[in-house]
Amino acid sequence: MRTPRRTQEWQRMGGHHRRPDEHELGRTPRAAWLVLAPIALLTVVAMAWLWPTEDLTPPEGQGGAAQYDGTITAIESSECTEDLTDDVNGCGTATVALEVPEDDPRQNPVDEAEVPLPNGPGAPEVAEGDDVVLILNETPDGESYAIVDHQRGTGLVVLVGAFVLAMVAFGRWRGVSALAGLGVTFLLLLYFVVPAILAGSPPLLVAIVGSAAIMLTVLYLTHGLAATTTVAVLGTLASLTLTGVLSALAVSALHLTGVTDDLSLAVGMTQGVNTEGLLLAGIVIGSLGVLDDVTVTQSATVAELARANPAYGALQLFRAGSRVGRSHIASVVNTIVLAYAGSALPLLILIVANTESLGSVVTDQIIAQEVVRSVVATLGLVAAVPLTTGLAALVLRSHPDPQA
Repeated sequence: MRTPRRTQEWQRMGGHHRRPDEHELGRTPRAAWLVLAPIALLTVVAMAWLWPTEDLTPPEGQGGAAQYDGTITAIESSECTEDLTDDVNGCGTATVALEVPEDDPRQNPVDEAEVPLPNGPGAPEVAEGDDVVLILNETPDGESYAIVDHQRGTGLVVLVGAFVLAMVAFGRWRGVSALAGLGVTFLLLLYFVVPAILAGSPPLLVAIVGSAAIMLTVLYLTHGLAATTTVAVLGTLASLTLTGVLSALAVSALHLTGVTDDLSLAVGMTQGVNTEGLLLAGIVIGSLGVLDDVTVTQSATVAELARANPAYGALQLFRAGSRVGRSHIASVVNTIVLAYAGSALPLLILIVANTESLGSVVTDQIIAQEVVRSVVATLGLVAAVPLTTGLAALVLRSHPDPQA
């Protein structure tokens, strides 16, 4: 098939309005690798330096109460002799068939126990046939069991299985790579971030290093070794660093301690973790998930604009990409605020119910902490849009346009 004469003349003129191909848009400039390679090396070195080497297994006798699984075979109700403050199951006992593990340290473990029906705030509502979790308490009168929860293993397996099937069916190989990235994220959190914090390393530093490792691994694993991915990585790293600096300044200026409930107090007292640093680490890690969404979207948007409009120069790509970014930020900001408000809703209800002044509610440390989370994360997102869009416009433009 012959090439049209007009196309031949245009090619001979070497016009800069040609359409960039997939290979051209996927090529990462050497300058980007010169920046990214030292960052990756520094991340690996920092992980090796912060990697916990101590045994974090609690000393014998300092762990929690022993837990056992069991199935309720019978329930015998009885009349209550006194009023219950929070009646869930009423008075009586439940007969539970216990699942005793083979390595149980007791000499003569029982395989059936009579336990009182659970009542009180948060107590599980039980019925005959339910699979439950019990704790064993050693008392002067002997062993005593108590039902504390339902078993959820089967339900969680079914739910996770449905999630995996949906990801693979819809995303195909991209869905498989996304699941692999999710697995890497959990592994880094469980085997590096949490143990390193428990070992006494600064939580903010651990969070930044762990987030960098997650970002470098997951983004390339999910989106491939493309120029758009490299741009997203650099934009995420710059925005994440800014988020960490802003969160440290805000927490220090507002005198936030990170202790807002019994859980954070227990972590600080029993594990010796710096709760202020833990608050900063939570802000950084929580921001990462939204940041990489914004940066990947902006990078891909600029790439599509460059492919659809080969005449666009860097400035035109930046302006067009920024318009998309502003719309994205407007929706993401509401998502962040609602996510943090939802997680703190029980505490928010309790504070509002016991406080008359709206001003005192907003300035309470619990609410102030959530405000700092939302505001700092939003500032990081706002910065991510121009940073990533500008970098993408420089890297992904087909040819410089003198008129742009």
